[in-house]
Amino acid sequence: MAGGEKPRPGKAPPPALTPEGMAAEIRAQALELGFHAVGFAPAHLGPEVRERLNAFLAAGMQGEMDWLADRAEQRAHPQALWPEAVSVIALGMNYGPEEDPLGVLDQRDRAAISVYARNKDYHDIVKKRLKALARWMVDRWRDSTLKVFVDTAPVAEKPLAQAAGLGWQGKHSNLVSREFGSWLFLGEIYTTLPLASSGAERDHCGRCTRCLTACPTQAFTGPYRLDARRCISYLTIEHKGPIPEEFRAAMGNRIYGCDDCLAVCPWNKFAHITQEPGLIPREDLTAPRLAELAGLDDAAFRALFSGSPIKRIGRDRFVRNVLIAIGNSGEAGLRPVAEALRGDASPVVAEAAAWATRRLTATAP
Repeated sequence: MAGGEKPRPGKAPPPALTPEGMAAEIRAQALELGFHAVGFAPAHLGPEVRERLNAFLAAGMQGEMDWLADRAEQRAHPQALWPEAVSVIALGMNYGPEEDPLGVLDQRDRAAISVYARNKDYHDIVKKRLKALARWMVDRWRDSTLKVFVDTAPVAEKPLAQAAGLGWQGKHSNLVSREFGSWLFLGEIYTTLPLASSGAERDHCGRCTRCLTACPTQAFTGPYRLDARRCISYLTIEHKGPIPEEFRAAMGNRIYGCDDCLAVCPWNKFAHITQEPGLIPREDLTAPRLAELAGLDDAAFRALFSGSPIKRIGRDRFVRNVLIAIGNSGEAGLRPVAEALRGDASPVVAEAAAWATRRLTATAP
């Protein structure tokens, strides 16, 4: 969470505007700064958000993500985090891919990396623009204060985005936009300004269940209910120890995140290919060779993923994921790669290497 922006002295206040007028000005400025979706909502959420979060936590579906429970009350209500907040500005940046993210799943000697992680860390890109918009707002309305957020504080981003009209939470629990499909990064500004609400977006999923049935590990216990402990994104990113064997075969060659439930959404037919340079996939992170990734030591891992969200999980967890993909590849030529890591200093890497070696040995012709 960034600190509250303070008014700058020495500047006469602008003429008073209506809530509608202020929202219109902010929208225009946000679009000029490079945001693609902008909406406004009151700084409160209905009880259903708290109830859904509490049910999720009570069932233990957050797995090792203890931070979800630690500040659950602040997450469920904006004014519990910042009592002075009056309005929320929800903002989205499009990261729509040019190619089908699921196309790489058939290339068994290559790695599938989630679309959002194939270039720069979106947190840095979105936060920089949020701060630019915040500085403009403080200059424009001297008596206002605000705070900016981008997935780093207890903020219910998707419910707030729905309340502000950016989209709706689909049955996979992610935000879906009628204009951008599944591909929006979110950020928020809490402000003391009384801004006119954009109006909430209604659910347009209808009877469709493609996202639920597409999940390789059957992580959905029902519509709008995700058990993170079974989710490949959770397993490859948040889970620290050995990945449970019951999920390994279903992971295929997915080594960081999973796009299946997002990519199959019919609303993606309206999506746009991103033009943001930092979000266009790097060539070396689009279907990279598993053998090359498995050979990364800590220094090489850090160099390859400098400025990338992948850097956060560290070399050991990353190579663990790569070895599971190698074990699933059916490629006998990759067996020496796995065997070479059986004595790795990291127990989680050594265990995955032994598993991959056994699996490739068992599937050898």
